[in-house]
Amino acid sequence: MKHRRLLIGLALLVSALAAQLPVAMATRRPKTTKFSVRIENISSADGQTAADGSKWPFALSPGMFVLDKKNGVLFSEGKPVRRNGLEAQAEDGNPSGLIGSLERMHHAAGLHGVYNTPVGAMGPGPIGPAGSYKFSFEAAPGVKLFVAFMFGQSNDLFYAPDTTGIALFDTKGSPISGDVTEKLILWDAGTEVDEELGVGANQAPRQKAANTGAEERGTVRRAQEVRFYGKNEELFRVTIAAENGM
Repeated sequence: MKHRRLLIGLALLVSALAAQLPVAMATRRPKTTKFSVRIENISSADGQTAADGSKWPFALSPGMFVLDKKNGVLFSEGKPVRRNGLEAQAEDGNPSGLIGSLERMHHAAGLHGVYNTPVGAMGPGPIGPAGSYKFSFEAAPGVKLFVAFMFGQSNDLFYAPDTTGIALFDTKGSPISGDVTEKLILWDAGTEVDEELGVGANQAPRQKAANTGAEERGTVRRAQEVRFYGKNEELFRVTIAAENGM
């Protein structure tokens, strides 16, 4: 009889512990915060001036984002582009290859995505002066944001943060909000020979087909003569807003 009571007691204890397990697991799950990101083209409606005096509009292409704790998720500075779709993003403003590469690596769903439809537009397209993109996601402390989008009137220039990404939480674990425009760097993918901005025949608005232009066989590097290309704060603005805890 004693053994039976002991077995019943053990069974009840196991049942109680099992019932509490989901609650315990839930309490250990990292708290996430919903963020929204807005990318605005604030360049002059009068356009940029080419060497021959003609005008061309500054534009930004559709892009992609990825959340990760690691560094160098999309590229390595000083190394050739990986076969991960970055070339298509930098040359043609097409983020689908980068997303496909992440999916093939089984990167967690919900931790990457595309933004390609301007705010107020009916379908995908680039953003010119006064245009903007907006996208949202949820992230837990320790996760960093990586984005990539093309300098639309170039051969293979793109904007992205450095290889350490943009921290979404401060050292105390609190979510950040505010202007992060200065975190974006203009990169040269090193895949296509550069032509004059805004007028080159092999740049996205004028090329006959995607992936055209003389091959460069270079490395991913910071674009030179940034003052010629234009400072970030003169051309676009990127802001992050932490919306609420989840």
